[in-house]
Amino acid sequence: MNKKIITSLSTSLILSVFLILSSCSNTAKKSNQKEAQKTVYASDVIPFFDHWKLILGDGSNVGKPINFEHKDFFYTANDGKSNWVVYKAPNAGSTHGSSNNTRTELAQTKKWYPETANDKLTATLKVMNVSTTGDARVAASYAVVIGQIHSADGFENEPLKIFYKKFPSHTKGSIFWDYEINTAGDDNAGRWDYSTAVWGYDLSVVGTSENTYPEEPKDGIALGEELTYEIVVKEGIMSLKFTSEGHETKTFTKNLIASEYTTIANMPEQTQKLFVPIGQDGVERENAYTGEGCFFKLGCYNQTNGKSPEVNKNWCSGAETHGGDIQKQYEDGNYAEVWFKTGSIFVSDAAVSNEGYFTENDFYKK
Repeated sequence: MNKKIITSLSTSLILSVFLILSSCSNTAKKSNQKEAQKTVYASDVIPFFDHWKLILGDGSNVGKPINFEHKDFFYTANDGKSNWVVYKAPNAGSTHGSSNNTRTELAQTKKWYPETANDKLTATLKVMNVSTTGDARVAASYAVVIGQIHSADGFENEPLKIFYKKFPSHTKGSIFWDYEINTAGDDNAGRWDYSTAVWGYDLSVVGTSENTYPEEPKDGIALGEELTYEIVVKEGIMSLKFTSEGHETKTFTKNLIASEYTTIANMPEQTQKLFVPIGQDGVERENAYTGEGCFFKLGCYNQTNGKSPEVNKNWCSGAETHGGDIQKQYEDGNYAEVWFKTGSIFVSDAAVSNEGYFTENDFYKK
């Protein structure tokens, strides 16, 4: 065969092989790029979402949030070390059920009864933002609830709310937990919370004027600082454990089936100071939460809202809401944001469906 023809064929063959390899390389690069751009969902970070339904900051219930994200309220982020699940809620917007406050929060799909319970929730998180406006005299201003136990029955009261609160001029905020009485009688208007400090202050520490704050807590928690809580309810007793690097580990217990607040004489001094002046002066039923189905909640339940403190000086913050415009609230810090890194839940065999709670509370939004 002619040498020129052989050379030409060899060149063509080499060129073909090069094009094939180049094509394969480009395909691999595109594939890798697609893989790199693949959405990391919350359910990839913490694989326990079969146990929850997700309420968003617009009041909607999206059900089990598996392979789900919403860039305004619920998505993932990476801090350079770990992936986190982000929960975000503005000061104002549509709310779920009868609440005055927005939330992006998980609610357990099953409920359990305290007297027969053997249920557990753990979470590791960091609070990234609380509202920058509010009335410092209002107990709930600049606060977010990061974990709860909620009753699905009766008055639907809350035997546990875990708060983070930080005043605007402070670097460190407080972690505290509240127990809400399960009010005796048919009128729940007299219900009140009793608050216990973990690190920093409890709910009752407020400012002396709208923009005057108490001294910064020396043992507080800063925004972006990790902490872990553990909640166990077993045979009527709630046990709590709080840990954070550089802070003393704190543990607490509370009986959920036998009340210590059945008479006015047993009302704590804190309650007399904070709630009695606004007419919330009830007593608790003797068996507390016995016989009521309870369930865990986890996420970002913003406690700061735009309602006038004249309505309720403990729960109505008078904060900036921009008429409910979510993006404007996000732009100037009028929102709550909490990141969760890990979480686990143990549900006892005695737990039953909690669908009735969702049916009732999904019916209306405020």
